[in-house]
Amino acid sequence: MSISTEALKQDLDQLTNEQLQQVAGFIAFLKFQNKRRRTALAPAPLATLATEFAEDDRALAEAGMDDYTAMLDQEDR
Repeated sequence: MSISTEALKQDLDQLTNEQLQQVAGFIAFLKFQNKRRRTALAPAPLATLATEFAEDDRALAEAGMDDYTAMLDQEDR
């Protein structure tokens, strides 16, 4: 099915404001979908980030354990 730009413009001119809002939303969705497809995550940088943040994650988990054990002690009382 071939649709010309002119035919689309004529169709748009006949739409209500509500319908135009729906068309605008669909166009925004198409743009987002296209951008998402073009954004490819390379495994190497992701692995580097995971390694970089692994120590921070461990430190936060350890810090949280003190709070967690304190809460457990309070619940036992």
